[in-house]
Amino acid sequence: MGHGLRFTRIAASAAVLAAVLLASAPRAGERSDQDQARAALQAGEVMPLMVLLERLQRSHPGQVLKVELEREDGRWVYELRVLQPDGRLLKLEVDARSGEVLEAKEKRHSRKAPP
Repeated sequence: MGHGLRFTRIAASAAVLAAVLLASAPRAGERSDQDQARAALQAGEVMPLMVLLERLQRSHPGQVLKVELEREDGRWVYELRVLQPDGRLLKLEVDARSGEVLEAKEKRHSRKAPP
């Protein structure tokens, strides 16, 4: 994959995360998901998404379809869905601070048999 295409996909993936974070409206007295993610990034608790995606392209190449940032068991975790070049869909859970892949599962999809 060419560098220009890879960075275009990374930028698109970053836009997906931004849209997910912006879509969450805060309740009265609560910080929004976007505010929490920004604070975690500034505190060094979360690796910048662009850096993470660049690293993951080396070990898990493909097109990032979905990105979520969640707090699980006291740590930040990126959950990603990656469409690999061979057509398989991979679900990754990644430690948001270190970039360590915590879990990689191939998502199975059901296909209906032709009549």
